[in-house]
Amino acid sequence: MSPISRRTLVLGGLAAAGASALPVRSAVIAATAAVPYPFQLGIASGEPDANSVVLWTRLAPSPLNADGHGGMTDTNIVVDWQVSTTDTFSTLVANGQVTATYATAHAVHVVAGNLNPDSDYFYRFRAQGHVSPVGRTRTTPAIGAAGRDLTMAFTSCSHYEEGYYTVYRRMAEENPGLILHLGDYIYEYGATSGRPRLHLGAEIVTIADYRRRYAQYKTDPDLQAAHAVAPWIVVPDDHEVENNYAGTIRENNTPALTAAQWTARRSAAYQAYYENMPLRPAQANSGNSIPLYRRLRWGSLATFHMLDTRQYRNDQACGDGWKICSDADLASRSLPGNAQETWLLDGLNQHLGTWDIIGQQVFFARRFNSTGASMDSWDGYRASRARIQQGWVDRGTRNPVVLTGDVHRAWANDLKADYTNANSATIGTELVTSSVTSSGDGDGSTTVPDVGTNPWLKFYNNRRGYVRATLSPTQLQADFRAVAKVSEHGAAATTVKSFVVQEGRPGLQAV
Repeated sequence: MSPISRRTLVLGGLAAAGASALPVRSAVIAATAAVPYPFQLGIASGEPDANSVVLWTRLAPSPLNADGHGGMTDTNIVVDWQVSTTDTFSTLVANGQVTATYATAHAVHVVAGNLNPDSDYFYRFRAQGHVSPVGRTRTTPAIGAAGRDLTMAFTSCSHYEEGYYTVYRRMAEENPGLILHLGDYIYEYGATSGRPRLHLGAEIVTIADYRRRYAQYKTDPDLQAAHAVAPWIVVPDDHEVENNYAGTIRENNTPALTAAQWTARRSAAYQAYYENMPLRPAQANSGNSIPLYRRLRWGSLATFHMLDTRQYRNDQACGDGWKICSDADLASRSLPGNAQETWLLDGLNQHLGTWDIIGQQVFFARRFNSTGASMDSWDGYRASRARIQQGWVDRGTRNPVVLTGDVHRAWANDLKADYTNANSATIGTELVTSSVTSSGDGDGSTTVPDVGTNPWLKFYNNRRGYVRATLSPTQLQADFRAVAKVSEHGAAATTVKSFVVQEGRPGLQAV
């Protein structure tokens, strides 16, 4: 993407931490407007294709109100939107109006179309006499065109209480062309004393609760900076609803809920997720479900197969946790569900791009130790993993790369045809991002746990951070970036380790 200017950094609310998130141009209007500034939650874009991109905002002049409506009345509000090739908006390439409604917490999802492929754009909103921050976005290359090399960043697990969002700030400073968030964007837990920051209220259950929790997270200026700098592709994990839930099955009955209340909680969580993410209308929730697994094409360079590993899975084997469990081998068990497995393999069979990127949530490679394996990961659904891996081998998928979040540590793993034989063929690669904040500062260890029994595990780091990945037609380079502290704000990011995956040669090569 074209470098973002200092002027846009200021106007887009991307100024250094501690500066007002209110953009300079908006401040003049805000001083005279009759209503409070409604863009306290920032702006975002996402789901790019060759000719369009989703633009998002949510009107909330008082974001932390307990009713979840952010200080908005039950009146519908007309919101203007604009797209330009420059941050001065001297010439508009697309513009229009959309109505923000009380029923959807005054969230706005605009599909801005008729754009040029592989191009950079700036966008903004106007409502109630105010102008939003400026965001930068981009479209994908045309179908069949590789386009520019793509630098993307991906991360996961941003527990608000466990630290500051320095990782988001450092991601924004990379000026990536794309950002992926692989789940646990929010956490559902109530406030816990003694942490760097505190959640508002008890564990969230109702739609008002979920809306306010998203608002609390989105008021963070570092998160707003990351959203404003590039389009996002997002998938949730468990904490967007409840820890370690599996389909319609809860981890436990805390807090105590009836079956009807649990159904209502899931519905509320899915609605709030859609309201607060830059998703296309096709991903809108419908009652107690939300259609989130989907495919996005980046010209002929890459295909992103984004998975949902929560809604359709069988319950965790043997009661969840780390253990030795023969039920994890049952062929009847699936982590993504049978329909999603078929969908994924059908997509891998199409060979639409040089790189087949599988964006998902939980640890994919085998990782056993003396206590067994995690029943919440793919080790708890071993037949399901084997079907997918053998499926991409049978279909001649040349460059499968699995992207993973969830575990709050960085890992890099070779994927093996047979995990009982360390000398079997390497058939793919897994890149596991650390977290934004979850698990706190970490100790910085790079000693790979359990490597004696899992020699395909090639890298480990216990710091918070993200992965910067650069994709070209000939290679993928992954730089594991980390910050020393999240308990204090503003740590620098450093590259702990880099790997290259060569086109047509699955597996990691250290740089």
